[in-house]
Amino acid sequence: MSGPDLIEKFLVYLKSQRGYSVHTVRNYQIDLRQFFRFLKEKRGSGEREKVIASSLEGIDYKVIREYLGLLYGRYKNRTIARKLSSIRSFFSFLERTGVSEENPAADILTPKQEKNAPSYLPVDEMFRLLERPDRENPLGLRDVAVIEVLYSCGLRVSELSGLNASSVDFEQRLVRVLGKGNKERVVPIGKMAINAVRKYLEASRNLRPIIRERDRDEPLFINYRGGRLSTRSICKMIKKYNRAEFMGSEITPHSLRHTFATHLLDGGADMRSVQELLGHVSLSTTQKYTHVSLDKLMEVYDKAHPRK
Repeated sequence: MSGPDLIEKFLVYLKSQRGYSVHTVRNYQIDLRQFFRFLKEKRGSGEREKVIASSLEGIDYKVIREYLGLLYGRYKNRTIARKLSSIRSFFSFLERTGVSEENPAADILTPKQEKNAPSYLPVDEMFRLLERPDRENPLGLRDVAVIEVLYSCGLRVSELSGLNASSVDFEQRLVRVLGKGNKERVVPIGKMAINAVRKYLEASRNLRPIIRERDRDEPLFINYRGGRLSTRSICKMIKKYNRAEFMGSEITPHSLRHTFATHLLDGGADMRSVQELLGHVSLSTTQKYTHVSLDKLMEVYDKAHPRK
């Protein structure tokens, strides 16, 4: 079986067995195709070389390290680490299925990650952002609801886009979210956010297509044509309001997720609870938000400690 065929088999495994999202599977596909293009260029362009380039012949840790070396300077360490992870996972799959005897990427060290503080908004700027949309039309009310839900629930943009009207329990003030790996979690939603969603649903009634009475797949957030609002559209919308406000830094939907976590920790929430709300598997993933709140911690320390 050729390299491209093995890649497709691997991608099917990620979707059907591991439950990876379309976005994640696409990243694996891009990374592996890029690696095999490198192999093709390395091995030449003759007929025999083309056959070898589509196979696993001659792929060892030296070849993979050479490939990674070409990526330095072109990509950030985080991206290189992801590409190495894609290759490592691919060969791990081939090893488990008996296609390959070993994983040539198993012992290659992952590049050291840059420790960038997550971008987030202070409370007053977050409130200013929420005031930007025009509340006099359905699309403006939609944008208010989108921002409110992102900030109130700390969702990933893909999770927000995937919400259905049936995902929201208005009585209990809960939202059912389908996260990474098709793992479902239930998160609370604040009063301001749920009121914004209620107003938006009422205003957008005429924009929504006629659906069956019990259709639970009706998207919560829709575009002006009545289709599900895409992740790209949500990102463009947040960018528009960020630009309109002339804020100091670039704000994305993920920045609002960071803002949600930071404000909870600043308000005294424990890290385990924030971990559950964010849908993080590992607590270490949530810990990156703790240093963001150090200013708040230092302020408390300076006020309270007798030997400050």
